[in-house]
Amino acid sequence: MTLDDLRVFVAVCRAGSLSSVARDLGCTQSAVSQHIKRLERETGVALLERLPRGVLPTQAGRILEAAAAEGISGLDLAVRQLRDLVDGHSGQVRVATGATTVRHFMSEAVVAFRRRHPAVNLEFRTVSSGRGTFDALADGTLDLAWITVGSPVRGIEQRTVAELPWLLAVPADDPLAGRPRLDAADLAGVRLIRLPPNSTSAVHLDAACAELGVRFTYDTSVADWDTALQLAELGVGRAVVPAVPGLPVPGEGDLRLVPLPGLRPLPVGWAVRRWDALSPPARAFAHTVAEFRGGAAAGAAAG
Repeated sequence: MTLDDLRVFVAVCRAGSLSSVARDLGCTQSAVSQHIKRLERETGVALLERLPRGVLPTQAGRILEAAAAEGISGLDLAVRQLRDLVDGHSGQVRVATGATTVRHFMSEAVVAFRRRHPAVNLEFRTVSSGRGTFDALADGTLDLAWITVGSPVRGIEQRTVAELPWLLAVPADDPLAGRPRLDAADLAGVRLIRLPPNSTSAVHLDAACAELGVRFTYDTSVADWDTALQLAELGVGRAVVPAVPGLPVPGEGDLRLVPLPGLRPLPVGWAVRRWDALSPPARAFAHTVAEFRGGAAAGAAAG
């Protein structure tokens, strides 16, 4: 049994196909099959169930896949850390971000990090779902993910960097635009622009409202905070959004931002597989973002 055998086996379990793994590896299907047969001889059990189209891991196969994936991820991480030590903090940091994350939360940190660590390559990836992000962290495809901190996730560590107060975004000529602050109850019956209903931020907002016995109503749905702000500025509707860094200064321009201090703030920050296993460059980038974002919430609310 070799490490290559285990890598090929994990790849086959995830792809559900010997032929597709062979294509990815640039080898024959027979070569892939030999890796599987060697593992089955070593373990003494069938690891794959052959189907008319593809394969599935047996119960024994699922046990070996889980253990092999964990071990391979740990070994890959160790190799990267050793290379970082040899190279003097060179290497790569792979970060999962949403559509607006770099602009609002990381712009200054990216500049500072590049100045301090010019040999490190930063790679930003957009992942379509929270589950996909956590899976990518767990299997070592990503180093860091900027998230809305939510419920615990098995095998993932979350760390809050900033707590963002909630604001009501309205056009300058809106009757609510001149209010210095609002209670959530003041928005009862007001139809709002809705954040993505399956997003962690929307779930957090709904929970914060429920704590106050308030339920918002919605008539428009958007994919991200920036779109909600733009629609509010255009007068299409009103939006409850977190006080992300870089928002317009209240009282200037066509958009007004009215604080909603009664709502529990939105926690945002990092998710990683294990903090103590982060490579030195990834740890440095996480700390650089926290350095610039530690006072982000207070600054955005005060602005």
